Amino acid sequence: MTANASTDVQVAAKWSVDGAEDGAARTRRGRSPVGVFVNSNYDSGNIDVVNISNPLDHITHDVELQIHPDPYCASDRKEHFQWFYFRVSNTANETLNVRITNAGKASYPEAWTGYNVCASYDKKRWFRVPTHYDAEAGVLSWTHTPEHGAVFYAYFAPYSYEQHQALVAEMQCHELVTLEMLGETLDGHDIDLLRVGTDDEGKRRIWVIGRQHPGESMAEYFIEGLLHRLVDRDDATSRALLQQCVFYVVPCMNPDGVFRGHLRTNAAGANLNREWADPSLESSPEVFHVRNEMDEVGVDLLLDVHGDEELPYAFFVDNRGVPTWDERLKKLNDDFSAAFCRATPDFQSEHGYPPAVPNSANLSICTKQVGHRFGCLAVTLEQPFKDNTNLPDPEQGWSPERSRRLGAAMLQAILEVAPNLR
Repeated sequence: MTANASTDVQVAAKWSVDGAEDGAARTRRGRSPVGVFVNSNYDSGNIDVVNISNPLDHITHDVELQIHPDPYCASDRKEHFQWFYFRVSNTANETLNVRITNAGKASYPEAWTGYNVCASYDKKRWFRVPTHYDAEAGVLSWTHTPEHGAVFYAYFAPYSYEQHQALVAEMQCHELVTLEMLGETLDGHDIDLLRVGTDDEGKRRIWVIGRQHPGESMAEYFIEGLLHRLVDRDDATSRALLQQCVFYVVPCMNPDGVFRGHLRTNAAGANLNREWADPSLESSPEVFHVRNEMDEVGVDLLLDVHGDEELPYAFFVDNRGVPTWDERLKKLNDDFSAAFCRATPDFQSEHGYPPAVPNSANLSICTKQVGHRFGCLAVTLEQPFKDNTNLPDPEQGWSPERSRRLGAAMLQAILEVAPNLR
């Protein structure tokens, strides 16, 4: 992630109003001598600046950008990129024509069609800006006149590593929660596990993980909503669940990728969701430590939370391609899906990926490996980057708020299937 000044202007250039030199004039007008400026040099940021036209003038600005790629991913044979997150400063009432000129070479260029960029002034409430994708030129663009001095743009509302740290710090203060650091990443970040409830004999062990792909920030918003409801002592569903189950939750599997502003890989360029058959401390310590903990305590249900760039729905990806798939697991999977549909209309089972061919599963994928390894129900949950077509929200699209509510609703579905997980 980099932040570069415009290539066609000297930031230190002088200009005058009524004969006054640059400093005095800008002080009176309350404007920065830097002019319009783009920066992504912070936690989860990602953008490279190609050019900013006329940053010091009160006119429309053409802002040309490129997304910075992840390290080369050997399993996927490419440098992934699609995630972006940056701030544009000194923008109040300035019209910005933003163009991401390498969008056509992104990991999922088809996903730009129907997509609208996320924007925020306070990094709390995110709204959508109408966005256009020129498939022939490979350029993603939008025009926006911010109301305030700085605006943030992102592929989806970010959930930074700092937010993750705040979440686990908050959660460990609940009496039902134990925080354990399983190990550290290649960049030296903590691999955090939250255990909610007591692991008594006979209890079902429920695993929930997210952010294997760091750019899928909706996953951690989902887990945040799930956790907040799970520790609510006044919530009857949560109390009933914790009588039967203990939860093992890894809110952020890939903190290095999150901090670096990656789309799909960790610091070594590993796609963690292709590392579960043979993880190593050298390339995928995150999976290595989490899978070892699963082997230690066991798994009765795994929910791996993701985001899908193209499909405008929330949906499950089941495990029917694994060798251990049988009628019991099929019924559990169908019951779980139906229960989640009843719990929230933001989930549906009509649209999703094509069903897998029997015995065709790639056991390096998390849910395939864990489901096969433990003979348990294991599902991937996908959420949209765009919106839920069945319940569209033109102002926000799919949002952090809806992800949190989806996570909270998941507990009702788990409660329905918990007695049959063994």
